[in-house]
Amino acid sequence: MPVVDYLVLDDGDPHVVAYEAVGSGALFLGRQNADAKAGGEEFRRRRLATTGTVRAFTIVHRSNPGVEVPFVSVVVDLDGGGVVRANLLGVPAEPGAIPADLRVRMRTFAAGTDAEGTEAIAFGFEPMTDQEKTHG
Repeated sequence: MPVVDYLVLDDGDPHVVAYEAVGSGALFLGRQNADAKAGGEEFRRRRLATTGTVRAFTIVHRSNPGVEVPFVSVVVDLDGGGVVRANLLGVPAEPGAIPADLRVRMRTFAAGTDAEGTEAIAFGFEPMTDQEKTHG
């Protein structure tokens, strides 16, 4: 089960889906009643890319009990449009380990299991390999 409604897992190719305002093209994660950018009320679902570039990051040192800290939280500009916030996976939580304009790809992972045994699936981003960067 995905931890957020906009994470799609059921087609074997995990990805994020946004609501795109028909009038303005603004993208929203999660259902909207009106376009905050242009006031329209018509939306269509749009699949977003699973690759992008880190725009900003922060290293988190405090969190809820049971959450391992420190970790890196990133804002990712997705290829083709859209912006998401997630954790950066597979990189040390040190400023020098995160280069400017880091190219990343989405990865899903098990975030936990509830009392009935249902696994919660989350997404994060990990650095792309050099081969992925050149052959996209």
